[in-house]
Amino acid sequence: MQKITVLSGGMGGARFLQGLQHGIRTGTLPGVSPDAEVTVVANTADDLWIHGLKVCPDLDTVMYTLGEGIDLERGWGRSDETWSVKQELEAYGVESTWFGLGDRDIATHVVRSQMLEAGYPLSDVTTALCRRWQPGVRLLPMSDDRVETHVAIADEAEPSGKRVVHFQEYWVRLHAEVPALAVVVVGLDQSAPAPGVLEAIADADLVVLPPSNPVVSVGTILGVPGIRDALVATAAPVVGLSPIVGDTHVRGMAQQMLTAIGVDVTAAAVGVHYGARSDGGVLDGWLVDTSDAHHVAAVEAAGIACAAVPLMMTDHDATAAMAAEAIRLVRP
Repeated sequence: MQKITVLSGGMGGARFLQGLQHGIRTGTLPGVSPDAEVTVVANTADDLWIHGLKVCPDLDTVMYTLGEGIDLERGWGRSDETWSVKQELEAYGVESTWFGLGDRDIATHVVRSQMLEAGYPLSDVTTALCRRWQPGVRLLPMSDDRVETHVAIADEAEPSGKRVVHFQEYWVRLHAEVPALAVVVVGLDQSAPAPGVLEAIADADLVVLPPSNPVVSVGTILGVPGIRDALVATAAPVVGLSPIVGDTHVRGMAQQMLTAIGVDVTAAAVGVHYGARSDGGVLDGWLVDTSDAHHVAAVEAAGIACAAVPLMMTDHDATAAMAAEAIRLVRP
């Protein structure tokens, strides 16, 4: 197995990729060449413009994590960060300072914004940024087009009884503590896959959906016109790993997002939501945690191969073992 393509969100996807790389280096992934190429298609619907800068949280989390520049404690942003610019903006009363841009992190956004304003597409900008970080994967945005996830929340002050906020405001400012009524991804229907994305899926020997948010991470990638069709058509097996363990998310806000779209918060429900490739969905195999072994039969009844294995990414060895089990499930 020479080519692996991963559809990734932020921290969950980045941590899985660390384990995948570890497994490749140590030769613990069955049938995977030690010089296997990994292509990452990252969600860009979390992106936003703030203070005149283009911020791409999921792209940066993958790039920083694999390039060993991530703040491990926070799980996002740069290590050894300082916050002088944020403090000065607060002193001026400039909004929105709820989205904290650290001084070192700002440099990335300045370079990205300058290149975008000069006419370079996001895919070319991402390649340029990765020359510094050397993440060891080919990192592709899902689309060069502007796509933004918004969340409808209840607001009695509005005549409609609700208002819509950018996903980052829902997550960072509101801490996902307000019930989400709906998820609206602006621009998704009009977007196109970034150069190389469809080829990475078509030419892969394996496609992986890591334990990223199934609605606002992997879900938005699948919503880019052409990507779902490419997954259905590829000759490579497609396997996913559940982000739901014991009927709740491990981290993030998958529970809130699944509830907003009417999907039960269980490992089985998420697998069935993705659907079997044999029935127009995107999965050949689905891994659930050992605590969710009772869900295996329901997933298999939907036409998806399923197994229960430990799914907590406690260290690189544990994550590599998850990747190995995913491969065994669809390439026995």
